[in-house]
Amino acid sequence: MMDFEKFEYLNPNLFYFVERKDSPDWKIPIRQNHFHELYFIIGGKSAFHVNNQAFIAGANDIVYIPGGSIREAYTFKGNPMHSFAINFHWLNDNHVHLPFDIVSKNKMNTDILSYLKELHHLQTNKTTFCTFKERALFMLLLNQLFQIHYYKTQNNIDPRIKRVTDYIELHYAECIEIDKLAHMTNLHAVYLGKLFKSNTGFTIKEYINRVRINRAEQLLSNGNHSVSEVAGQCGFQDIYYFSKVFKKTKGYAPSIVTKKQII
Repeated sequence: MMDFEKFEYLNPNLFYFVERKDSPDWKIPIRQNHFHELYFIIGGKSAFHVNNQAFIAGANDIVYIPGGSIREAYTFKGNPMHSFAINFHWLNDNHVHLPFDIVSKNKMNTDILSYLKELHHLQTNKTTFCTFKERALFMLLLNQLFQIHYYKTQNNIDPRIKRVTDYIELHYAECIEIDKLAHMTNLHAVYLGKLFKSNTGFTIKEYINRVRINRAEQLLSNGNHSVSEVAGQCGFQDIYYFSKVFKKTKGYAPSIVTKKQII
């Protein structure tokens, strides 16, 4: 089992963040980086050469290039990359490398995308103390990456919990009862709740709300639905409760998303 505690003291300086839709001629010339790089790929495809190793990364992949690496990259002209890119230093020990693969295939999830969109919102709407929130969101991103890496190396995701999360992803707009999930997995409801929390880090209710809110933000971002319409489509019967959960999850009200589409 990997000791993740050694990473807990690290203090990140997130000095570059951008959502980038690359031109067909995008490339990074070969050079040594003195910072750490993360690319969260939404679409398209690119080639990365890191320390004399070649990698191809595409939609839903995550690329981590440790500081001190010799790297270069270019996108495919017929399928340019669309990504969120982050450059950062560790303020107290920049030589520490995260234990991730250069390319983690198909590891993007709704939580990661949600945090990236929140970071993008902060970048475009600078407010007092936003640096603190940017750092907090970045650490939440890293927490997601650590969980992905841990479950990959430990191979201990309970298949019953995977069945529950898959069901929630498909039926988030419906009334989801804990007893039904327990019956579906042949577990007692209380035990299922404990097992779910230990596997995902969330209670079942928190996980359901997070899936619903992430989907709600996507719908609101399209600009074709009102807040009340989106609330109903995402399984919330009470618009006031929806707004409360949305703000608690995202840090801003759903109306902010709709106003942004109008401006």
